[in-house]
Amino acid sequence: MSAVLRFGPGVLLAALLPAQTPAPQPQALRLAESGRCAEALPLLKNGAGQPAKLRRDFQVAGVRCAMAVNRPADALGFAAVLQREFPNDPDVLYALTHLYSDLSVRASEELLSRAPDSYQVHQLNAEALETQGRWDDAAKEYAAIVQSNPGLPGIHFRIGRLLLSKEPQTPEQLEQARAEFQAELKVNPQHAGAEFVLGELARRDSKFDDAIGHFANAVRYDAGNPDAHLGLGRSYMGASRFKEAIPPLETAAKLQPNNPETHFQLAIAYGREGRKADAARESETHKQMLSRAQQRRDTITKGVQGISNP
Repeated sequence: MSAVLRFGPGVLLAALLPAQTPAPQPQALRLAESGRCAEALPLLKNGAGQPAKLRRDFQVAGVRCAMAVNRPADALGFAAVLQREFPNDPDVLYALTHLYSDLSVRASEELLSRAPDSYQVHQLNAEALETQGRWDDAAKEYAAIVQSNPGLPGIHFRIGRLLLSKEPQTPEQLEQARAEFQAELKVNPQHAGAEFVLGELARRDSKFDDAIGHFANAVRYDAGNPDAHLGLGRSYMGASRFKEAIPPLETAAKLQPNNPETHFQLAIAYGREGRKADAARESETHKQMLSRAQQRRDTITKGVQGISNP
């Protein structure tokens, strides 16, 4: 008697069903991958009803195709969807990095082609030289701008910043920088950055009344800058005006709660005003922040040295 092979119903059903094949790729993506971007773009714009992954793939392909056919406005439309719906996706961030880099290169090439003698070309060159640390060459570009456009806002500030970037700093160099920031304020009286740097230079020279004036202006023109509030508070502290130092330091702490220097200054100011509980709280916060910062440095050092935690 021959043996009878018995199969469960699931096995039998699987045997009867045809082998499953992957779902066909949508036509829009097939066209995009084959380089037929002009045909693909209208279809890629209709990806709103697709599942999440496919919708992402439509938008990424749309960015690449739009740039391939020189339609940057369409590329930015696809990019806006990607940033809104997939802000943390590595593929999306990679695609956006290339998009913005390509747009920057194209815009700079267009500027150089259409207006080669414009001050904007000199400024673009100067900014590129700054990123390379070529301070003297960048300063020459900015000087050319000032010569042809003496009333242009922002250029004296950039020259002053260049002078402060060069090492070593000499007294003459600092004076030149200060003069550039003051020249910026004549062109643009509400330049918060120039007021801030002038305030910091005055504070370092212990000219606290001058520093207070500059930092107060910096805060007035840019109320969301925590460093300006901190600088104002530190200048009041230097002038022994501890009660007046507290409000800007408290504002700085709200705007940038993780800056240990702000909590250190607040602890001193509270202590000088007899607010012992507040001073103790800020002092403890300062210590905790320093401890956490040291732990992070130790972790990074161990990682660099290849030492793993036990």
